[in-house]
Formats: sequence, structure tokens, C-alpha cells
Amino acid sequence: MIQAPSSLESGQIARFAVRLAPLVWRQWVAEHFNYEPPRSFSDRQISGPFRAWTHEHRFQGTRDEKSILTDAIEYSAPCNGISLGLANRIAAKKIAAMFRYRHHVTRNDLAFHAKYESQPRLRVAITGASGLLGRQLAAFLTTGGHDVTEIVRRPTNSPNQLYWDPCKREIERDKLEGHDAVIHLAGENIAARRWTRKQMQRIADSRVEGTKFLSEELAKLNRPPATFISASAIGFYGDTGNIMVTEDSPSDDGRSFLGSTAIKWEAATKPASDQGIRVVHSRFSMILTTAGGALASMQTPFRLGAGGPIGNGRQHWSWVSLHDAVQALTHVLYHPEISGPVNITAPHPETNHNFTKTLGRVLRRPAFLPLPAVAARLMLGKMANELLLCSCAVIPTVLQKSGYVFREPHLNTCLQNALGRPLTHRHP
Repeated sequence: MIQAPSSLESGQIARFAVRLAPLVWRQWVAEHFNYEPPRSFSDRQISGPFRAWTHEHRFQGTRDEKSILTDAIEYSAPCNGISLGLANRIAAKKIAAMFRYRHHVTRNDLAFHAKYESQPRLRVAITGASGLLGRQLAAFLTTGGHDVTEIVRRPTNSPNQLYWDPCKREIERDKLEGHDAVIHLAGENIAARRWTRKQMQRIADSRVEGTKFLSEELAKLNRPPATFISASAIGFYGDTGNIMVTEDSPSDDGRSFLGSTAIKWEAATKPASDQGIRVVHSRFSMILTTAGGALASMQTPFRLGAGGPIGNGRQHWSWVSLHDAVQALTHVLYHPEISGPVNITAPHPETNHNFTKTLGRVLRRPAFLPLPAVAARLMLGKMANELLLCSCAVIPTVLQKSGYVFREPHLNTCLQNALGRPLTHRHP
């Protein structure tokens, strides 16, 4: 998603980047029209990969207080003559698979919300709401009937947004009054560029100083939130080799850059906890989605048959699906007994060798071209040691003990779903 529409109303524009081939992308621009709440809305392609595309979303209530979602699509492939029929048949197959998965996701989302239908709807403020995880979390909470406020880095008049700039120590504190929870996801992308001394300082400051400032402001509120969920990372544990770690495991005492950053990051929430706010440190592992992050970077070389294990391949990679990352955060909101560190990671970490082998199998491509550790270090410097070659097998003990059920606990299923492959019940 390049540009998300602000609503479903007619005239709203959405922009997507769609992959036509391993190295070929095309922008798809769609416009909403015929907005008739709560019955239907439609969108049509303004420019994109099809000659024409119109999609009507219909919602029909039933007598047993359920609803039926119907997607009606008219399209034409961008070719002529004999090839048009073949192109339309190929497109029909891919579109059918895509909507089977969309409906599968929708059913699971609604089933999760149904578990908490007797609970009150919440007012939740989110930093980093335009980021990969924050955008999905805001949409998911809104679908569940919650009131979401985006904490943004630009002045705004929107009733659903409030301004902050942690570098300038500015925030519209009065708009935070009365929120039930604040979820803090903002921070410099750790893999955006090579780790120079300056970039590492930017990464650390964006997390530590931003969290400290927000915590101080929450503590000053007349009606502070009951819950403050602040992002952290499994880098807290450092390189643990083959040892499985849980929330009770110690930190690496700051021996690594990410370990040192995570320790300070979590300590920066002290002003909020001192005020009696429930503070949760959500220690994220690698979030798997083709919309960004590690999997988005890996899929092109793997699709080209140039993927393979990194280093000796024996290092453990902990991971979690984007769906589970979103639902785990929502689960924490509903469980006031949870506080302190929470590992947001799937219950089955994989070695890098198994991870790359599974990715190759899902993409139906070979995955035997190794990237030697020395080459990774030459390419990425210190980042390679802490993101690619570090071994950390993390178990989500707190989530599991609190009753959270993972939607995608196995890597094979997660990658199949993320990469648009047929759904199966097989696990590696």
C-alpha cells in the first residue's frame, strides 16, 4: 500500500504497488464510488495492470444477526486477440485464490473480535500508526468497534489524530486525556540503512528518548490511560545460541547494540509505571509480511533462485506473522493481568537453514546458494552480526499462558499465506 484512503467514501483514492514479475512492479490507482453505508461501496481502477477493473463490496444482513459479504468484480486483461481469453482465465484463477484468502482472513478477524464482544469498546491512541504494524493494528481495532487516535508527526485538525514531535518535545497532551490505552510503535527503521555511528545513535534516540518523553507526558494527564504498551525487541536477549529463552530470561547486559538499546528503551517507560499505569513491553521478533521488512527484502532473490542460508545456517530466527502481531497486541489490551515483558513471536522458531529451505519450497524455487558470513558482514557491517547471524530462539510464554491461540504458529503456513500460495494444513 502506497497511499491508503482515509475512508470508504466516494472520491477517496488508494494506491498500491503490485508485482507483475520478480523485478517488475506497477502502480495501481483505485477510486471509491457508490458509497452506500452500510450496504455497499465500490472501487474502480483509474490506472493499473488491467484494461478495466470494477469491484463492488456488498454487505447483507441475515435474520440470525449475521452478515454475508459478497465481492462482485468485473475486469478485462490488458491484451487483445487470441491471448485475451487465456489472460482472463489466468487472471480469474489468481483473483479467486486472492479472495478465498481475503475471506479466510476476514472470518478469522471477526472470530477474534467475537470472543470479546461482551467487553467494552476502547479508546486507543497509537504512535507509528502509519508504519507497517501500526497501520494494520489501527484497521483491526477499528474493525472491532474501537475508537483509534493516530499520534502523528505533523500538525493536524483531524478529530482522529493528534500531533507530537518527540525531537522538539511537543505533543497535544490534552487530546490524550481519557484514552483507555496508548500503544507506542514509533521508531527509526533498524534496517533502513547501514549502521554508521550516526545511524545507530538515531535508532537508539528514536526509541529511548521518544519513549521517555511520551511516558512523562502520560504521567502528567488528569485521566491517564490504564494501559501503555510500548514496543521493544527480542534483541534484548542478545545472541543466545541454541538456548530457548522466555520473558524470564536475562538480557545480554548491553553487550550488543540492540541489547543495549532494548534495555534503555524499556527503562524509559518508568515515568508511566511510577504513575500506576500498566506498562507492557512488547518484544517483537521478525514480523513476516510481503508489505515490508525482512520477507519483502528476501522474496525477490528467492524468486530468482538466488536464495539460500546465511552463514552456517544454524542460527535460530524467531518470527511472527503480521496477523499474529496485531492480534497479540489486541489480546494484551483485553488482559489486564499481563504486564512487563511479552514476547510477540511464534511458538516455533526456526534455524536459518530451515527458514530459507521453507521459503524456497513455498516459492517453488531452489534455495541452496549460501551467503557466507564474511560476505554478509562486508555488505551490512555490524548489522549483519545482530540481524542475520545472531541466534535467538524465543518462546512466547506469557501469551500462551494467558490463553492466546496463534493463527499462524507454523512457518510453512505463515509463508504460504503471506506469499499468496494455496492454503494447506501441512507443517514442516
